[in-house]
Amino acid sequence: EQWSLSIWPKLEYQQMYSDAWRMLRDYYYDKNMGGIDWIDVHSRYLPLVSRCGRREELDDVLRQMAAELSALHVFVYGGEYNDPMHGNEALASMHSVASLGAVLERSVEWKGYIVKEVPETDPDFNPMDGSSIYSPLSERTLRMSGQRGLVPGDVIVAVNGESVMNVPDIHMLLRGLAGRSIRLDVLRLKSKSSFSIARKRKLAEDDDDNEGIESEPVIAVPISGAQAENLRYAAWEWKTRQLAKNLAKENGFTIGYTHLRSMSGAEGEDSFVRGFYPDFDKDALIVDVRHNHGGNIDSWLLDTLQRKAWSFWQGRATNITTGGLGWDEQFAFRGHIIILIDEKTSSDGEGFSRGISELGLGKLVGTRTWGGGIWLSSDNHLVDGGIATAPEYGTYNANFGWGLGIEQMGVEPDIEVDNDPRKTFDGRDEQLEEGIQVLKEWLEAEPVVLPQDPGLHRDMSLHSNAEACEAE
Repeated sequence: EQWSLSIWPKLEYQQMYSDAWRMLRDYYYDKNMGGIDWIDVHSRYLPLVSRCGRREELDDVLRQMAAELSALHVFVYGGEYNDPMHGNEALASMHSVASLGAVLERSVEWKGYIVKEVPETDPDFNPMDGSSIYSPLSERTLRMSGQRGLVPGDVIVAVNGESVMNVPDIHMLLRGLAGRSIRLDVLRLKSKSSFSIARKRKLAEDDDDNEGIESEPVIAVPISGAQAENLRYAAWEWKTRQLAKNLAKENGFTIGYTHLRSMSGAEGEDSFVRGFYPDFDKDALIVDVRHNHGGNIDSWLLDTLQRKAWSFWQGRATNITTGGLGWDEQFAFRGHIIILIDEKTSSDGEGFSRGISELGLGKLVGTRTWGGGIWLSSDNHLVDGGIATAPEYGTYNANFGWGLGIEQMGVEPDIEVDNDPRKTFDGRDEQLEEGIQVLKEWLEAEPVVLPQDPGLHRDMSLHSNAEACEAE
């Protein structure tokens, strides 16, 4: 960290351009480079490098050069860019906008921001992956400090004593406050007060209609923008899981639901474990890989879902319907499987979906996926830490040839359903609804039935009327 180097950017850009070109040549899975004259490609884009005045402009040239391969999984990112914060984390934090982890709506009538929604996540899994996922305004958060949570309909009128109407947006008063305690003045129009005698406040001296409305301070700790994004995503996962279970119950069957944001290591594995194993004995399973941005755990997932129950266990107090070990192979899923996919399902999410189809494990519902079927390790870095990734591992099988029918094509669903944006905004999920309907019809045609026990054990005891065995 104490090193200082003198860099001539234009010469460094030429070096990085040639290094990126060379590593694509050496790492790309096809040594013939797809029939492209790769030397000509280098010569064609090299004159543009001398015109690059910023690192971002070099990125643009690298993207154009790498795009000649017409292969997905070519990404250009990282490196040393001009940073107005000069790499100072404390300075960056001061200018980062914090979040109250809620959906707010400005109200001139109430001279504040109305709480429209406080996202809630799965109460059984918090903290998750080492960090808590709570809204700063939720009951679960505020009750730990003896306060009551806010609910939709409550109004925030001030932050640290300053009226929220004095600024164009409430978040301007939250800049640099992530992880720090703040005071909110709140009108509890819907929730109960934290105090036995609430403080009184007039919204305006000349507004008699608002006289006597209860107002009280709430001490909250805002979260960062990234934490707020994670909160909203986790709340969507929990809401969708509950919706899937309710829809299945209405249609007369049981279901497990798990959403995988990615296929990356512990994050992807933990998500699958949380969603699958508590419900391995249900009639049906939905694995939702919409928005999945890839990774490398498809083999483990497919291995788990291919397990077959071939024998069943029963004890004195438990059997396959009342608990216990159930069957062997343990945790084998015996029901029907639906995979939800969309245009943002990418990379290993697509490989997993293709594997489900090729192995006959389930049906795909949704829209055509992203289309990246050449894998990579992302280790061909440039001198400044940036990278122009090289697709290193071609995939193929007998049915689809190179790219498994994924590369540049995407995985086509068995049942195509595209969510209507308006209906999605209103809370519906047409792809999930169709998945439930497909499972209902599937279960009616092929019900999942638990085997009957063989009945009474054969009596092999020695009866009194048995002929004596005489010794010789």
